[in-house]
Amino acid sequence: MNELLGGRIKALRNAGNYTQEQIADKIGVSRQKYARIENGANNIALDVLTKIAGVLGVSVADITRVLDEAPAVEYRAGDKDSSSEKIFDMLDLFYANKHMYDKLQNNMED
Repeated sequence: MNELLGGRIKALRNAGNYTQEQIADKIGVSRQKYARIENGANNIALDVLTKIAGVLGVSVADITRVLDEAPAVEYRAGDKDSSSEKIFDMLDLFYANKHMYDKLQNNMED
């Protein structure tokens, strides 16, 4: 799950021609910590995810949509390594991100 999000963030960063150091400076973390986020070694807190999305000029949903796409493909491919725990973790993150996205949308409308 972290690898999927990290890979998506990295792809968006590269598309925007940013360096890891530029993004790290703008979100207030070290380049090393940011690199661990991209590599999937660190969990990504929702507030950090929101900051990254803001710097990249995308929505949180643009980043997290990779979670919607990958599990379906993995399931259809019959990957024996996937576990129900991994699926539940992805669902938890999806609903947490959806809740935060809805909250941000409501704040923008007010």
